[in-house]
Amino acid sequence: MGDVTINKVMTRRDRMKFIKFPWKVYDGDPNWVPPLIADMKEKLDGARNPFFEHAEMDLFLARRGGKVTGRIAAILDSRHNEFHGEKAAFFGLYESLDDPATAKALLDAAAAWGRERHMEVLRGPMNLSMNDECAFLLEGFDSPPVVMMTYNPRYYLDLMKACGMTKAKDLYAFKMSRDHGVTEKVNAIVERARRETPVTLRTIDMKDLEEEARKVAFIYNGGWEMNWGFVPWTDNEMKHMARSLKRLADPELIIFAEDRGRPVGFAFGLPNYNEVLGTMNGRLYPFGVFKLLLNRSKIKGMRAIVFGLLKEYRHTGLSYLLYSEFEKRAKRKGYEWGELSWQLEDNEAINRFAASIGAVIYKRYRIFERPVGRVDIQGETG
Repeated sequence: MGDVTINKVMTRRDRMKFIKFPWKVYDGDPNWVPPLIADMKEKLDGARNPFFEHAEMDLFLARRGGKVTGRIAAILDSRHNEFHGEKAAFFGLYESLDDPATAKALLDAAAAWGRERHMEVLRGPMNLSMNDECAFLLEGFDSPPVVMMTYNPRYYLDLMKACGMTKAKDLYAFKMSRDHGVTEKVNAIVERARRETPVTLRTIDMKDLEEEARKVAFIYNGGWEMNWGFVPWTDNEMKHMARSLKRLADPELIIFAEDRGRPVGFAFGLPNYNEVLGTMNGRLYPFGVFKLLLNRSKIKGMRAIVFGLLKEYRHTGLSYLLYSEFEKRAKRKGYEWGELSWQLEDNEAINRFAASIGAVIYKRYRIFERPVGRVDIQGETG
């Protein structure tokens, strides 16, 4: 087969090879959901994705005998490193055949890229950050991913281990059906919060999305700042999110909690568009957009992406009140099941909350890391 060569993506043609390579990896896999090619182009475009206002990235392709065998993105997010006091480079958008030499060459290329920029650790996958899709699927290969969650072959885990990558953090995905039971204790917490918490709940105003997104960012940045890997949204990232919401949101799944007009919490969910995207083969045009519109009402699942509260409201029962309203609306819209994802493995408060409302862990994900020093195929650092 020949040696593996690594080349930085420099041309439009190679960029399209980078984007389309996953179709080779997942050929025949019924659980893979092809990404929209148009969305991938926007994600990688420094002029359209505000992430690149504080980050840099290079893309690499691995080849054997002239044929592409893998891909990787090397990423440096200065905002992450400033916020956490780290010198971390990230890898993301990783895909490869089951070929240890390809995996090693790709990860070594990303590590060398980080080393050139005086970084100390390589961590990932991040596609492109913790605010995007991240981590490799570790457990739960028997079903497709929900919207904006990752999926990968099982052999990626073995390739990471062989290349000296070790666990940095695990993430959990919880699932619950519409007929799950609710304990008397949870009902009592909801009723007490309804009586004693001076908040009003309302649906997002789709006519003023930029201002609404600013409120989401305010709560998110204030409520999550101590979480591992968290990076605050910038104003432009917030505006970009607002534009995305206009296309994708089910307004009934985005709820604000306000205390005398001040935003203090929110619940944010999305329909599981992967139930439709899986049939579109990455193409929105010319007919995919009609398929999306026609089948949107048939979507049975939804993803509860985040429940955010300001710190001073964390022990008031507001999280239960928000979830109770969120679940009521989801049932009214006809959703049959929901995923709560993702949650850090050591965020005990959130994980206890999920378990208390009847959710169970059904998928696990892993983020890997290693020093940027050279690592051979047996995992020996030099």
